Amino acid sequence: MLKHKDVLGLYELDAEEIDEILTVGMSMKKLLRQNIKKLPHLQGKSVTTLFYENSTRTRCSFELATKYMGAHVVNIAAASSSVQKGETLVDTGKTLDAMKNDVIVIRHPMGGAPALLAKTVKAHVVNAGDGMNEHPSQALLDMLTMRENFPSLQGLTVAILGDIRHSRVAKSNLFGLRKMGATVKMFAPRTLMPAEIDKMGAVVCRSREEAVEGADVVMGLRIQLERQHGGNFPSLGEYAKFYGVNEEIMQYAKKGALVMHPGPVNRGVELTSGLIDGDTSRIEEQVLSGIAVRMAILFLLTKEEI
Repeated sequence: MLKHKDVLGLYELDAEEIDEILTVGMSMKKLLRQNIKKLPHLQGKSVTTLFYENSTRTRCSFELATKYMGAHVVNIAAASSSVQKGETLVDTGKTLDAMKNDVIVIRHPMGGAPALLAKTVKAHVVNAGDGMNEHPSQALLDMLTMRENFPSLQGLTVAILGDIRHSRVAKSNLFGLRKMGATVKMFAPRTLMPAEIDKMGAVVCRSREEAVEGADVVMGLRIQLERQHGGNFPSLGEYAKFYGVNEEIMQYAKKGALVMHPGPVNRGVELTSGLIDGDTSRIEEQVLSGIAVRMAILFLLTKEEI
C-alpha cells in the first residue's frame, strides 16, 4: 500500500513504496504478455489525463493502462480546453473534482504544477512529467525493465548520458535507483550537466569512457532542443561524435550491458542504430514496462477504495 495520496515524484517515495510498485508492475506485465487486457482492478473508476505538453508514449500508455483495468478514461489536451479561455490549473482541477474523477494524470511544462494540483483536489494525482523536475512513472518503468534482467537493483551500476540538465527522467532515475541501492554515473557536456547534481547522489564523470566503465546498464537521453535556447553544443553531428554512445564506447561496459533510452530516440545522435536495434537493447521492452508500471500505480492508489 502506498503511503501517499498521490505519485508526484520518486524523491518523496521510499524504497518500500518503490518496491511495491515494481512488484505489482511485474505481475501486470506477466498478464500483458499473456495478452490478458481485460481486468477488473479499476472497475467503476474514472481517470482523466490532463496534458499541457505533447506526448505519445506516456499518454497512450496511461490510457491503455486505464482501459485494460476497466476504468473510464477522458483525455484533455490544454490546447483544446478551457485553458485557452484563461482557466487556471486550480480551477481546472476543481472542475474535474466536481465531476467525481478518481485520478488525474497531469503533464505540465512548469515544475511543481502536479504538487499544486494535488493540494487542491480530492482525486489522486499522478505526475506524468513536470518541467525539468521529475517523471516518476518513466523512472519506475526503467527500473522495472532492469529488475526483469537482473536479480536485484541493489549493487547495479547505471550510466546515464545525454541532456541531463533538462531531463526530468534523469532526476527521477537518480532518486529511485539510489534508494534501491544502485550506483548512478552521469556524463554530459558541461553545458548540459546541472550544477551540484553530485550532491543528489550522482557520480559525475569527466568522459564517456569513465561513465560507461563497468556499467550494467547504459541509458541515453534525448537532446531536448525544445527546452534549449542554443549554444549548448556546436551541432548534432559533433554531439554524436564526442558525447553519443556507440559500439566502441560500449566496450567499456560490462559484457552484455543493457542499452536503454526513454524515447523518442534521435538515431545516430544519442545512440547508434546498431545499439538501438541490437540484442542488448531494451528500448522496446521499456514501452511494455510503461503500461505495466502505470497499471500498478493506478491500482495501488485506488486499491483501498475498491
